[in-house]
Amino acid sequence: MIIAVDFDGTIVEHAYPKIGKEIPFAIDTLKLLQKDKHQLILWTVREDDLLQEAVDFCRAKGLEFYAINESMPDKIDAKFMSRKVTADLFIDDRNLGGMLDWGIIYQMIKSGKAFEQASQSIENEYLKPRKGFFAKLFQK
Repeated sequence: MIIAVDFDGTIVEHAYPKIGKEIPFAIDTLKLLQKDKHQLILWTVREDDLLQEAVDFCRAKGLEFYAINESMPDKIDAKFMSRKVTADLFIDDRNLGGMLDWGIIYQMIKSGKAFEQASQSIENEYLKPRKGFFAKLFQK
């Protein structure tokens, strides 16, 4: 899947034109998605030096994008150039309903489930009764 990801408010907190603090689990989740063979496009309003700062920030954290503010190179049709990025999914803090938790985003993509199903499966996982230390130690 090709996934376009916004930067400010999505990977980092809003502090534009500065780079805000990393949003917890954003970079780690994006690296997991790449490990799962998804192709990521950095899709941001940043340009020139500000764009390079965002790319360098991600690169320093071990995250490289297949394309930056453009469609994947093999998806570009030279006869029809558009500013609109071609992607299967867009992750952006300006989504209707706002930015989801990165754990839910990952579960939705990995499982192909809708928000309610993915968030319910995560909730169920956390609500499972946990065995204590001694119960694990002495279980048969």
